[in-house]
Amino acid sequence: MPVTARLSEAFYQRLGEDIAAELVTWFNDVDATYRADLREVNELNFARFDAKLEQRLSELRSEMHGRFAALDVKIAVLEVTMGARFGVQDALIDKRLAQQDALLEKRLAQQDALIDKRLTQQDALIEQRFAEQDARLGRRLTELETRLTVRMYVLFGGSLVAQGALMITLFKLFR
Repeated sequence: MPVTARLSEAFYQRLGEDIAAELVTWFNDVDATYRADLREVNELNFARFDAKLEQRLSELRSEMHGRFAALDVKIAVLEVTMGARFGVQDALIDKRLAQQDALLEKRLAQQDALIDKRLTQQDALIEQRFAEQDARLGRRLTELETRLTVRMYVLFGGSLVAQGALMITLFKLFR
């Protein structure tokens, strides 16, 4: 950055034009040199910072890969452990279901036997009642048949008497 005009004007008046111009040129050269040096130092610092950042990022990536690998191992172990536990639980559930199935089958068989027994008893009772009704009906039919037979004989006998009387009367008439 060039020296200000006021500063330059004061130098020109006291030192003269040649010396003031030379001094301003020297200040500008020093300023340019310092700027170039500062720029170079900044670039070097940035390059070191960038290298350190890259190195730390690389270390962080390596550490993260290691941790992810360890986590993958832990997850695999957990999967195996959980698979074994689920296998045990599945076996227990299957065993309990088989026991419940057997118990249910046993109870159903008992209920079937009880129903068969009751149906057999009901069949026997129905057969007994039908037999009683058949016997009663047979007795009543026999009684009815007996009464009808008696009535037929009475009617037939009465009819024979009437026919006999008619014949006697006719016989007497025709004789």
